[in-house]
Amino acid sequence: MKRNIAVILAGGVGSRLGMSTPKQFFKVAGKMVVEHTVDVFERNQHIDEIAIVANPMLISDFENIVLRNKWHKVKKILKGGKERYDSSLSAIQAYVNQDVNLIFHDAVRPLVSQRIVNDVIDALSSHRAIDVAIPSADTIIEVDGNDCITSIPDRSRLRRGQTPQAFDRQVIADAYERALKDPEFKTTDDCGVVRKYTDEPVFVVRGEESNMKLTYREDTYMLDKLFQLKNTEPENTEHVSDVFRDKVAVVFGGSYGIGKYVVDMLRESGATVFSYSRSENKVDVAQRDSVAKAMTDAHEAAGHIDYVVCTAGVLNKEPLATMDYETIQNAIQTNYLGTVNVALEAYPYLKQTEGKLIFFTSSSYTRGRAFYSIYSSTKAAIVNFVQAVAQEWDGDGIKINCINPERTKTPMRQQNFGIEPDDSLLMPERVAEATLQTLASDCTGQVIDVRRQKD
Repeated sequence: MKRNIAVILAGGVGSRLGMSTPKQFFKVAGKMVVEHTVDVFERNQHIDEIAIVANPMLISDFENIVLRNKWHKVKKILKGGKERYDSSLSAIQAYVNQDVNLIFHDAVRPLVSQRIVNDVIDALSSHRAIDVAIPSADTIIEVDGNDCITSIPDRSRLRRGQTPQAFDRQVIADAYERALKDPEFKTTDDCGVVRKYTDEPVFVVRGEESNMKLTYREDTYMLDKLFQLKNTEPENTEHVSDVFRDKVAVVFGGSYGIGKYVVDMLRESGATVFSYSRSENKVDVAQRDSVAKAMTDAHEAAGHIDYVVCTAGVLNKEPLATMDYETIQNAIQTNYLGTVNVALEAYPYLKQTEGKLIFFTSSSYTRGRAFYSIYSSTKAAIVNFVQAVAQEWDGDGIKINCINPERTKTPMRQQNFGIEPDDSLLMPERVAEATLQTLASDCTGQVIDVRRQKD
């Protein structure tokens, strides 16, 4: 079985982005772009090793990034060259005489999905050269030197290329060996080299629109928005229960609904859990002093705090103009100010343990809807808050994420919608399970999407 080597091409300097720092170091959703990118391959079970190809002047920067992220699969940090293909050649040479697959990916495509990576690796079992592409939504025209149209290719046969691009190492090595003997050789695409200089067919895997490349300054705004809307599936962390033995967790909103299931599951997994809510012990997340006392009590009793989870929230499904102002204030204070209070009071304890913090949003955060003005806007604020604080606290080792459950069967929902068929709702135990999986992972600044499992 061939080993799969992910080659992260991070040799760019970001001149077209118009920034003083290389574009792969641009921060979004709590991490540098390149960190998000490497994380995808670090988590993929089919990737055996990772090599980062960097600008020679930035090697020490990447060494520090690797150490800080504790990536286990990154085995090589290679020097790139002047041209883009120099980076590919660096990796090809680094694995000379090894029967491996090389999976080249742009460091500045941080939203590549696990589905794409898995499909590329699956395709390598029957093909020796793989590209990733998406259909062209626009008509493509070809022009001459005078900007006049010379042809309009059939759009149905056109694709826009992305990465990863993957190869049997020998195939891409042979292609470059022939290409470099061509005095007119020029390329920005490894698949183009294989296509032009060998007879090897290049198989195309379906890409995704979100797998965009950070190239121009305008792209930073799009990337920010895509990360905000990105729904990351919870990791299938094996033996999750082993992670929580002898750990200490504080759960706000733990007396019923999703919070109660989180409390029970953590306790079943061997964790010491402190549960707080207004109905259980009169702890109100809207009051910072109340949160502070709860955190102090838990710390004094257990000696440390590893996890803090806040499921507390209120939903009032009603038009804004008819809502009582006291109801509006209560919703904002509980949903949003409560999030801020919990984060502030959790910070010193989680900094000591490099712990993890989880909040909850809702599928309504992506778009304001009638009857949900306060609820939707506070849930959108929570997402922005989580992503911003994840970036601020990254240096302290604190991981902070946001769970985004589909419509869930909870007392709060029943109060607003009445009785609904169970098969139309997500069960709260599924959300709690995803919460534990997120606590067991190393992700940060992510919106973790939880959906019903389809038959």
